[in-house]
Amino acid sequence: MRLSILINTSDPTVNHDYAVLWLDTISHAWTSQDRRGVELPSSGDIREDGHIMSLCARGSEQPLVTLYGVRVDRHGNMTSAQGQAKWISHSRPEEIAGYWRLQAVERESSPLSTPPRR
Repeated sequence: MRLSILINTSDPTVNHDYAVLWLDTISHAWTSQDRRGVELPSSGDIREDGHIMSLCARGSEQPLVTLYGVRVDRHGNMTSAQGQAKWISHSRPEEIAGYWRLQAVERESSPLSTPPRR
């Protein structure tokens, strides 16, 4: 299953940083569809610890984005549609606090390199 999420700040009219990401819950990988101000490579690995999901660069344990409250039940259903997020910005000295929001769910199995069908 692939999840499309948007991460941004609580007031996107003031801070314009955002990222649209696809999370593949089967392969535990993510790709960036679009981003501005959120410093990320184009893809990476997902690390999960309970309801906390860390998005890391390939082969790294250091989270670039941390998503709180991501819940996928044992049947593959999303039980949350939004939560808190933190990410690293090279333009600011501290982590940025914001939110993630579920945008779309793609249940069919497909490679991460394939763009989603609209």
